[in-house]
Amino acid sequence: MTMQVIQDALRSPDLPYGCVLTIGNYDGIHLGQRSVVEKVVQRGRERGSQGVVLTFDPHPVSVLRPDETPPRLTLDRQREELLAAAGLDALLVVRFTREFAETTADSFVREFLHRRLAVEEVYVGEDFVFGRDREGDIDLLEEIGEELGFEAHGIPAVTFHGEVVSSTRIRQAIREGDVEKAMDLLGRPYSICGEIVRGDRMGKRLGWPTINVQPENEHLPSDGVYACRVRFPSMPATFDCVTNVGTRPTVYENYTRVVESHILGFSADVYGETVELLFYKRLRAEKLFPSVMDLSAQIARDVETTREFFATRRRLQEGGLLADAGADV
Repeated sequence: MTMQVIQDALRSPDLPYGCVLTIGNYDGIHLGQRSVVEKVVQRGRERGSQGVVLTFDPHPVSVLRPDETPPRLTLDRQREELLAAAGLDALLVVRFTREFAETTADSFVREFLHRRLAVEEVYVGEDFVFGRDREGDIDLLEEIGEELGFEAHGIPAVTFHGEVVSSTRIRQAIREGDVEKAMDLLGRPYSICGEIVRGDRMGKRLGWPTINVQPENEHLPSDGVYACRVRFPSMPATFDCVTNVGTRPTVYENYTRVVESHILGFSADVYGETVELLFYKRLRAEKLFPSVMDLSAQIARDVETTREFFATRRRLQEGGLLADAGADV
């Protein structure tokens, strides 16, 4: 069953009436958010109701405190794919404006959650707040729910190595190039999407042809070289690759930051394709080499390291010693 996506939900006449609901920004769909979504899907199926996520666009911070707007971890289509894969029936998108920000928590619950949606159960994180001046919380939801006949539940935060899993923590890991930690917190590799555009063919001249990806995502890992996989939705297929994020200081001065990948054992013409790059491991920092020959030799070592890295992952997965992070095919 295809997940229904309802844009501008406040004005839509076609809403999932009598549903099990969760509310939040749901950027990244990390382990903590997935724990709530899984509960909503489970309870929806048990009750014979629809499991629904209600989210906001744009991010409320971008409206209320524009200078503090965090870079998004997922594009709209990535978020929709992840939520659909989790088994949700519908995604409701509320347009967040300054006018909407003045809505009281009490009014939002009574007029939208109860009157428009007739929610049966609501699940949110224990620290969830909403409404004008962040006046609403799980206690208010429980209180009004008891009055109106729906249940409200707070879900405890998920922790990893003693720290709460959060989008903020994931952004920091990506910013530092720690894509392995990001993968642990997300439950899958961090990924970016973009179109393959024509570059300067420097990789080909060095003996390592690359695809140049023009990223759509707002948040990129720090400059460096990474073991990645590249997914071609049009094929559909996924290939191992070595990805460089940076300015290529050995061959250029003050060059624009680029994302380029050498795909192992691949030679097709794919200009114009839109692909997804999945980041598994940081191999090294980007650095200035004495010559292009030294750079080419290092790329050869990076390719071999990447080949061994993914070969090892597959052996461990086949032996049941490593859980599938959602992209090894």
